[in-house]
Amino acid sequence: MNSEPPHRRSFWWVWVLVLAAAGFGGYRWYQASQAQQTAAAGKQKKTADRPVPVVASLVRTGDIPVYLRGLGSVTAYNTVTVKTRVDGQLTEVAFKEGQFVNKDDLLAQIDPRPYQVQLEQAEGQLARDQAQLKDAQVNLDRYQTLWQEQVIAKQQLDTQGATVGQSQGTIVADKSAIDNAKLQLTYARITAPISGVIGLRLVDAGNIVHATDSTGLAVITQLQPISVLFTIPADNLPPVLRKLENGGHPEVGAYDRDDKIKLATGTLLTVDNQIDMTTGTSRLKATFSNQDHALFPNQFVNCRLLLDMMHNATILPVAAVQHGPQGTFVFVIEDGKAEIRPVTMGLTEGNDATVKSGVKPGDMVVTDGQDKLQDGSLVTTRATTRTTGGRTQKNP
Repeated sequence: MNSEPPHRRSFWWVWVLVLAAAGFGGYRWYQASQAQQTAAAGKQKKTADRPVPVVASLVRTGDIPVYLRGLGSVTAYNTVTVKTRVDGQLTEVAFKEGQFVNKDDLLAQIDPRPYQVQLEQAEGQLARDQAQLKDAQVNLDRYQTLWQEQVIAKQQLDTQGATVGQSQGTIVADKSAIDNAKLQLTYARITAPISGVIGLRLVDAGNIVHATDSTGLAVITQLQPISVLFTIPADNLPPVLRKLENGGHPEVGAYDRDDKIKLATGTLLTVDNQIDMTTGTSRLKATFSNQDHALFPNQFVNCRLLLDMMHNATILPVAAVQHGPQGTFVFVIEDGKAEIRPVTMGLTEGNDATVKSGVKPGDMVVTDGQDKLQDGSLVTTRATTRTTGGRTQKNP
């Protein structure tokens, strides 16, 4: 006899239905997963077959400059502190602060009356001494006649000749005093010793100024031409010295703080006579005409010394160069596909770089969109625009 309870025997078919439903659900999930994988694979294959839009540029042959770069500061070519050379009251200030003055322009006037009086006194002294000299010469002529007639002694004639000589010496001293008085009178009129921009006024009219004053009346700074002092590594100094020894004065460009905008172009003047041991650099001095006043004293600039010009170099855009574990490489477009080419780089200047090996002039290299490329990817080049002569042109 079967001892199993009747209620258990009557529900076995429920478990069969549950298992069947679970199996059917698992089968449907498996079909859906396979369909999704198939769709993703098809989409990926379709995407892989679609060309990637990129920007490309031709490798070319050209000339590229070789620069030595350094940090510099602008200094005035000449700086003069204007001082008085005589004592007196400052009666007039003839310049405006910040004004450009030319050499010999009137800057200030010191009361000239004391020096005019000294000049008149010296001229009066000269007139008196000239009269005395004339009298002494007349007496000398008379004594010579009397001595010839044996009326006076020879000693008296000699004494009168000495008196004439003393009077002549006095005349020379009087003329020197007149010249000195005229010079002092000239010094009362203060003029610009050089051409340049005058700074702030240091003394106001009405003050008594002295030649021994430590401060001057104003400071004149020569801005045309103007100088720039900059430094380069001491290891780069020998080729610069050879240029100067051969009589050359390399071109120097001054750029703004961001090293993007060229402010002025000048020439190298000289090299300092010693190397800074603390920094291992050498100081160089360049001059600029500064006709447009683009440079100003104490201004910070980036300097580029044109050391040489590399001719017939293979040049490509810096944007085309990529870096990877195996070194530098570029994507070259061949038959509508991107091909990885290892390259050996040379000099870099601005947006251009020279290549020693890996590509040749005429090759088309990718400059934008490399992040979406693999070796062998299909590509299509986007049109880029550039402005030439005021017109916009499209480059493939």
